[in-house]
Amino acid sequence: MNIGGYELYSIETSSFSLDGGAMFGIIPKPMWEKEAPADEKNRITMVTRSLLLVGHDKKIIIDTGNGDKWQEKLKSIYKIDTNSINLKTSLTKYGYDPEDITDVFCTHMHFDHIGGNTKIVKGKLEPVFPNAVYWMQKENWNLANSTSERDNGSFLKDDWSILQENGMITMVDGKDSFLTNINIEMSYGHTTGMMLPIIQDTSKTIVYAADLIPMAAHIPLPWVMAYDINPVLTMEEKRKLLPKIVEEEWILFFEHDPIHQSCTVQFDGKHYRLKESININE
Repeated sequence: MNIGGYELYSIETSSFSLDGGAMFGIIPKPMWEKEAPADEKNRITMVTRSLLLVGHDKKIIIDTGNGDKWQEKLKSIYKIDTNSINLKTSLTKYGYDPEDITDVFCTHMHFDHIGGNTKIVKGKLEPVFPNAVYWMQKENWNLANSTSERDNGSFLKDDWSILQENGMITMVDGKDSFLTNINIEMSYGHTTGMMLPIIQDTSKTIVYAADLIPMAAHIPLPWVMAYDINPVLTMEEKRKLLPKIVEEEWILFFEHDPIHQSCTVQFDGKHYRLKESININE
């Protein structure tokens, strides 16, 4: 698929699992379990899915997933699997290597979105993308480096410390576009200063929904995560964005849905729902 002068590739980087109740907030389990079956520990299966954009003399990757720096205890808790699918093998599938990446767009700094920014080699942290500029939102950076007890576990400094030391991070302040044909929608319900990249041209638009709408099951307005710092604001942000997605037939790209890469959206007069599932790699 080509949009805005970029060839688009869906890049799956890991599978993992999180508590279903936390993923669906106030929605009762008998309802959400129809969309995302839980295991014996109440965890639902998810993926980390990046979007690779190739064009305009750039190779841009949006988010990098969980990475593989995990201790066995946490790896077990989150059921992280980077053996079956991982960033390097997914890139290689389309003829690219981490060294080819020119830009890393970090929607926000939670571990399951930027864990693949860095790796451990012989006991030392190294950048996964040694030739890239890492773009991070200033507001989210400030939060990540001054966390509260509530979100302390969501931000792991090993995901960015070596990048900061090497001068590889460029801060973004606000929603001004900094990459060709990529606009920014700011979001504050899930975390402070989350950037949603919108890639568009005169005929097509795709929005990388990150954790505003992480899975197809989260399209309906009240289906929001307990992880969100302000769930009511998340609903309002969805209420603002979804009509435009429907009316202008945007493609909605999912970072965490294990089945649907992306889709179009419909409104049935009462609820927003998945209209047509789309595989952008076909």
